[in-house]
Amino acid sequence: MVINFAAGPAKLPEEVLKEVQSNLLNCNGTGISVMEMSHRSGNYAKIQDAAIADLRELLNIPKNYKVLLMQGGGTGQFAAVAMNLIGRTGTADYVITGSWSAKAAKEAAQYGKVNAVLPKVDKYTDVPRQKDWKLDPNASYVYYCDNETVEGVEFDFVPEVAANVPLACDMSSNFLSRPIDVSKFGLIFAGAQKNIGPAGVTVIIVREDLLGKHLKCTPSILNFELMDKNSSLLNTPPTFGIYVMGLVFKWIKRHQGVEGMAKLAKAKSKLIYDIINESNGFYYCPVESHVRSHMNVPFRIGSAAGNDALEKEFLAKAEAEGMIQLKGHRSVGGIRASLYNAITLDETQQLAKLMLSFYEKNKN
Repeated sequence: MVINFAAGPAKLPEEVLKEVQSNLLNCNGTGISVMEMSHRSGNYAKIQDAAIADLRELLNIPKNYKVLLMQGGGTGQFAAVAMNLIGRTGTADYVITGSWSAKAAKEAAQYGKVNAVLPKVDKYTDVPRQKDWKLDPNASYVYYCDNETVEGVEFDFVPEVAANVPLACDMSSNFLSRPIDVSKFGLIFAGAQKNIGPAGVTVIIVREDLLGKHLKCTPSILNFELMDKNSSLLNTPPTFGIYVMGLVFKWIKRHQGVEGMAKLAKAKSKLIYDIINESNGFYYCPVESHVRSHMNVPFRIGSAAGNDALEKEFLAKAEAEGMIQLKGHRSVGGIRASLYNAITLDETQQLAKLMLSFYEKNKN
């Protein structure tokens, strides 16, 4: 058995993969694969409409919010968010707490003035409390990344912003892993390849009053208003990815919804963090405890700086036991266990068992 702890593209639920497999040649009785289906057909419309309806139900999305299915991933949205929202005042606030929010801010700076509300740091290990932020009252929007996949930093609160300033959030790596109040946000986006499907689909949830405010230079393919008017069919959408994503939404509904995912996420991450905390420094996580991610758990072995030989040995033992993709991001090194929704508690316990045995063997 292989357990895939990849940070993305990541593990999909086995139930979903089996359903995809059984329907691959004959999707929903049409006699053709979903990959061959016209995106203008009634059969495909049922698939996309059902996926959007299920997502609305899972997150209780208010009626005045549009759900768009786009391409370009999170990186495409770094540009799209700025192009669609920054035009109101020409400036935006960016809360930079990790690699992905830093990249988003750099991209947005091509289209307007970016105000970094936090001072620069050498390493991202915390989310400063909002009283320490320097927000610009003239900002068109406030942007943050809810879960930084690389560093393993996850917000433990939703920022409070002025009523006339929309909150924009990248939820790519913790989307549908915990309940959210959509009404607190102007815009939410999430690349599918972490928690909800294969790479190629990006979900955008945007409040309808924010449509139509794009810069003139905005390409049609990144224009929220155009995508909404064309029901996300302005161009050929990633039909297969949307089909799989829809099946994942139904899988989440069958497993107690977002609340069920949140409960599981807490149990899985606690299992690993408890071992780290009780290892007397043998395992070391640099992230402050109150903002440690439930999705991505980074740690070093041997010391805070990491012991290269021990980490290589750990990764080799893990792979020998069928646990793959545990190597940390190249920018931070060490180990990273990604515990997305599809990772089961039993699979997490296998990792915990390895960590405990490796500790006992090498602690002295």
